[in-house]
Order: sequence, then structure tokens, then C-alpha cells
Amino acid sequence: MHSEGTDGRDSGSGQGDESSRRSDDGWTDDHLRSDSTEHVQPWSDTRPTPEASGRATATPVPHHVIDGRYELLHSLGRGGMGEVWEALDTRLDRHVAVKGLLGRDTVGAVTQEQMMHRARREAAAIAKIRHQNVVAVHDRVESGNQVWIVMDLLDARSLADLMRAEQRLPVRRTAAIGLQVLGGLRAVHEARVVHRDVKPSNILFAKDDFAILADFGIATFDGAVPLTRAGELIGTFKYLAPELLGQTSQQSAATPASDLWSLGVTLYEMVEGRHPFDRVNEYEVLVAVCQSDPLPMEHGKALAEVVGRLMHKDPQQRLSAETAEEMLRSVLRRTAVSQAAAPDSTPAPDPEP
Repeated sequence: MHSEGTDGRDSGSGQGDESSRRSDDGWTDDHLRSDSTEHVQPWSDTRPTPEASGRATATPVPHHVIDGRYELLHSLGRGGMGEVWEALDTRLDRHVAVKGLLGRDTVGAVTQEQMMHRARREAAAIAKIRHQNVVAVHDRVESGNQVWIVMDLLDARSLADLMRAEQRLPVRRTAAIGLQVLGGLRAVHEARVVHRDVKPSNILFAKDDFAILADFGIATFDGAVPLTRAGELIGTFKYLAPELLGQTSQQSAATPASDLWSLGVTLYEMVEGRHPFDRVNEYEVLVAVCQSDPLPMEHGKALAEVVGRLMHKDPQQRLSAETAEEMLRSVLRRTAVSQAAAPDSTPAPDPEP
């Protein structure tokens, strides 16, 4: 089984390492955040060396300024095709994240042009998304056979980091974070982009619980160059919708509905502290995703309906983003009333649905 788009990090559900790795087709934005936060957990297979991490003991990188403006400072991480750098925007005196292609000099001219074409289209597609809960693209620069995408540098930990630290989150906090991610996803889908890798490690926090959807490295959009051959999986196995798992010859393409499935899995993990189809091995997870109901929710019963409908097996019957927003807002209203009625000294219990 082949899959792409993972970052090699634990999902935060307590189930161990991600079950699949990013292939040579994927880009990574997982290190758009600065290395300065102690909560960042680097990829197990792409951990920056001390020389590349920008720490006090690092060997300075060669002075490199892109387009006379963006001075590369140090590498923040790399995936199969992309490397992300922290850079100084010398014109505006601010730090940004700059992502460039890897390996473009080791492939043929046709493949190189496909890589560059996809990078251009990725930058253009994401730049159209203007939403406070989506990482912002500021610029695209080309020099020779390289395409650089300039984005926000986020100095924050991810939702996966938060889940590792706290195991599971209260209903109200889960709903509030989920509502922000859902708002970002709606903006993404309105721009005719499908993220394809919605998961805790791709949800970053700019401040407190202000959620930012990041890592569009394997997103699909109008005019995108295909990342894989027919029949191959793309995305993170544990978060893939059943229609993408290819158990039959009728494997479907990723759609906004498949992003919403991934959000449903993420919400379940946040409030329950485990995967909704927790099984002993990858194959049993695959079968369960396609054939079984999620494990009953023990701690997040107030979210059971919205999560269950986001994980409907049939993408045509899956909950819409608009309805999911209404249901999450309703959960927030009910939990607010519950908390207001509880004594100050006693935490309010999670409300029943």
C-alpha cells in the first residue's frame, strides 16, 4: 500500500507513529513555524541537523538572497520535493517562511517543468484564499529553474503537539478549534482547492487557540499536475475518507467531502484521545474505515452527531460544511449555558447531546 502526505510525526492520538510517509511527490509546510518553540516535534525522518537548524551551534549557511529581497537564514525542514526556510524579508524587515523545490536539477527537463508548473499553480491557488484561519501566501519568486513561495512564518505549536500534551480536549475547546478549521476549509473549498491532508499536525496555532490550516503541499486545484499514478493513495492513511482508500476499482478523487471526513476524524481524536477506528494494524483500520462504524464516543457525546455525520461512508450523504458550522455553534452555545449554570468551583461537565 502506497500513501503520501504524512510528516512522520505522531498524530497525537496516542496510537504511535503515522502509518505512512510522505513520498517524493509531496511538499511540506509542517515547519512553517519557527524552531524557537520548544513544543515543535521534528519529523522522525527529516530532522534538521544542528548545522541546518539555525541554533547557536549551527554553521552559518551561505549568504543567499532571493530576488534581492528574501535572505535565507536557516532550513526549517524538508519533504520529498520541497524545503522550507526561515528568511528575512529585507524590504519590510520581517521574518517569513520561504519554500523552494528540491531535486529539480536531478530530473529531466519535462519533469522539471511539471514541478515548476505545479509550484506556480499551487502558489496562485493558495494566494486566492484570504481567510484568517488559512496560512497566507505573500509572494512567488522565480530564479533560474527554481520557484519560491513566500508565506507566513508561524511561531506556534500544532494541534498534534497540544493533543500529545493534554491527551484529550474538553468538548467546548474541541468545538471552538473545529469551528475555526471549518471556516478555513470553507474558504479553501470556495477557492476550488481540496486540501487532502487535514490532520492535527497541519493545524497550527498563531496564538492561544487561534487555529491556522497549513501545509497545502499535496492539495489539488484546477490545473494541478497529478502527484501520483492511478490507483495510488495520497494523503495520510489514518485520515483518508473511505472513498479514497481504493478497496474497489471505483476509487474516487479527493473532494471537499473527503476533507470534511478528515476533519471529523480529527475532532473525534481531539475529544476522545484515540482514533475512531482504532485497530491493531493498518489493514484492519482500512477495513474498519470502509465497513464499520466509529467506536462509540465516551467523552464527547455532545459532538457525537456532528462527528458521526462528518464521517458518513457515502460522501454524497456526508454533512455539509455549512451544516457542520451550525451544529458546532450549537454545541458552543449549549456548553456556555452549562458552564454558566455550574458553580464557580466546579468545572461544568460535558453536556449530553
